[in-house]
Amino acid sequence: QASTERDVLTYDEQAEDEESSLPPMVDGFQSKLPPGILPHGLPKVKDMEPAITSVETEQQQKKEVKQIRELSEDEKMMIVLSEDFQRTMDRTGRIMERALAESTDIYTDYTGISGADDLNDDKAGGKVSLSRWFFDERWSRTRCVTSLDWSPQYPELLLASYHTSADSAHDPDGVCLVWNTKFKKTSPEYVFHCQSTVLSATFARFHPNLILGGTYSGQVVLWDNRVQKRTPIQRTPLSATAHTHPVYCMEVVGTPNAHNLISVSTDGRLCSWSLDMLSQPQETLELQHRQSKAIAVTSLDFPYNDVNNFVLGSEEGAVYSACRHGTKAGVTDTYDGHQGPITGINTHKVQGPVDYSHLFLTSSFDWTIKLWNMKENKAVYSFEDNGDYVYDVGWSPVHPSVFAAVDGSGRLDLWDLNTDTEVPVATATVDQPAALNRLAWSASGNHIAAGDDHGRINLYD
Repeated sequence: QASTERDVLTYDEQAEDEESSLPPMVDGFQSKLPPGILPHGLPKVKDMEPAITSVETEQQQKKEVKQIRELSEDEKMMIVLSEDFQRTMDRTGRIMERALAESTDIYTDYTGISGADDLNDDKAGGKVSLSRWFFDERWSRTRCVTSLDWSPQYPELLLASYHTSADSAHDPDGVCLVWNTKFKKTSPEYVFHCQSTVLSATFARFHPNLILGGTYSGQVVLWDNRVQKRTPIQRTPLSATAHTHPVYCMEVVGTPNAHNLISVSTDGRLCSWSLDMLSQPQETLELQHRQSKAIAVTSLDFPYNDVNNFVLGSEEGAVYSACRHGTKAGVTDTYDGHQGPITGINTHKVQGPVDYSHLFLTSSFDWTIKLWNMKENKAVYSFEDNGDYVYDVGWSPVHPSVFAAVDGSGRLDLWDLNTDTEVPVATATVDQPAALNRLAWSASGNHIAAGDDHGRINLYD
């Protein structure tokens, strides 16, 4: 009987208890399970929103209610006058002006034969055309352009110095403007000025942010476009050890690790400067000729990769070669031939299989351009097609036989010695009565900048 009771004790009651403890299944799934099989009993998971505390709710309400406080006039003025704000506005203003002034000509014809006139022109491929011009009503109006220079680091930047304006008595006498030829903007990229007329200006060859100027007072000044000031950050002293006469010509010569600024004044004094210290010249040299008379230097140029020998033009009409160092430091040779003051001088710098570095050109008030050989004391050739003062001359930086010249009638002439030596191969004349008195070739040789006596700079292709 005991065994019979043991047989009655089955797992049915235990199964019923376990099944009853599990959550009910839907659709009668539980009732269809065979005897002894338990359901899986997994709980049903639902997404629940995270709990938000009362502190978080209060903070959220404060953010919604909080209003932006308006700055006072003094606080606004402090921000506007801060250096960071000025620098940011200056930079963004230039960028916006570039974007607004930019235009693209979708009808550009690169064949050069788009018009019937070009088809009938034998010199269509060699014409000089006016691309654009640069003029600022405030800073360049009635100011004569005194010098031009292209940046060696940024080929699109053109530096121009300007003479005193008789109509702007309250403006500084000396002005230098940096123009950007890449963008179609009408205002200069940078404006620099000083209290003395700037007669010559140049980019510091191995310092992309520095600009040098030679003034009528004899001081050499230095500007830096990284600082928020238009006046010079350095200047040479007005003393007997430096220049006390006008500085019409200057040039940076040397290598990136060893270079100097060479400046010459009209009293014949040549000074060599370190750009790190303009307080006194590193060396001086008195340029004199017959009877120890000082040379009134008006133009200067160094041959390619030469830091010792140079050529210079004078007010007397004579041309000289000289050297800075050695037993014969000073004037070495004299080249006579011009009948008026020398206005421009330029040595041949194109490198090729044949060395032409001994050749140089001069322009003069006697209406002529002369080609010289440093090894001879007389002119190799005289170009006499001009009918006015020839103010400047310059060799092409890429073509060994091409040079350009500008004169007082507003004419830009392009000469090619391989084609003709009697007349220029191309000529361009300004559209208003003005004398072109300065020119500068771009490094690529594709553009010529020519400045006039009204303050306008014409860019030719």
